[in-house]
Amino acid sequence: MRIMIVTDAWAPQVNGVVQTLGALVGELRATGQDVVMVTPDQFRTVPCPSYPEIRLALLPGRRIARLIEEARPSAIHIATEGPLGWAARNYCVRHDLPHTTAYHTRFPEYVRARFGVPLALSYAVVRKFHSAAQTMMVATQTVENDLKGLGFGRIRRWSRGVDTRLFRPGLRAVYDLPRPIFLYVGRLAVEKNVEAFLSLDLPGSKVAVGDGPQAEELKRRFPDVFFPGLKRGEELAAHYADADVFVFPSRTDTFGLVLLEAMACGLPVAAYPVAGPLDVLGGLRWTPLFGQRWGGVKRESRRVPECRSAA
Repeated sequence: MRIMIVTDAWAPQVNGVVQTLGALVGELRATGQDVVMVTPDQFRTVPCPSYPEIRLALLPGRRIARLIEEARPSAIHIATEGPLGWAARNYCVRHDLPHTTAYHTRFPEYVRARFGVPLALSYAVVRKFHSAAQTMMVATQTVENDLKGLGFGRIRRWSRGVDTRLFRPGLRAVYDLPRPIFLYVGRLAVEKNVEAFLSLDLPGSKVAVGDGPQAEELKRRFPDVFFPGLKRGEELAAHYADADVFVFPSRTDTFGLVLLEAMACGLPVAAYPVAGPLDVLGGLRWTPLFGQRWGGVKRESRRVPECRSAA
């Protein structure tokens, strides 16, 4: 079976969408499927406004059409709502080709945070994008409920897991910092609400692993925070395993794959009781933490979905 996956998010970007799709491709190919990827590196690109690390394909319509016609895929999955996603979606609509989509990111909330665009307008655009798909895939029940309330339909669940061969307790020590160590892993960007964590008055040390458009600003504003930069693989897993608490300040993530990675490495989690953490952590015990409306999950309460990939 030949499966075409169209995505605006791909390496060298580092985020949950890229990790999920990379794992999906690996699992599909391991079962003998023929996977054809359509990604930004195959096109002329321009930097995304306010986020230059993300490259956006420039006028991809004709090339998308040619790639689909040459591949003649048995199934088409459109993973993102960017220029490539829209070009593939429009081609499928014009030629009456069935396809699926995925809702990985709360783009309306991100666009409002960055540019002040009203949610109603952004959700109307996103709803139109997904309306032609046979199925729109989402990661959690909370996101499904939210989208149904906003008029989205034909929703199916597509959850996540982590590779517990990589993310595991007992890895090498990496920190020479006062304890306890409170760790954040993810993009350093306004939509991640990282300042809510970095502004806390905590004992020990705060560590923020990752990169993004707010990196330099946050380093200037919070000189006492340790910023080790972007980490991958065993090095990233070691940062989790050597910390004492994982802090997830985002209020807008649809899932939060880093939550599973942290818990697989033995870390308790501090997060807001909102969509994402509520779904990932489920019915685990929540207790006040840091004197704010954060939830704390005790180590003995962890239940980590175990799988060989993030798909």
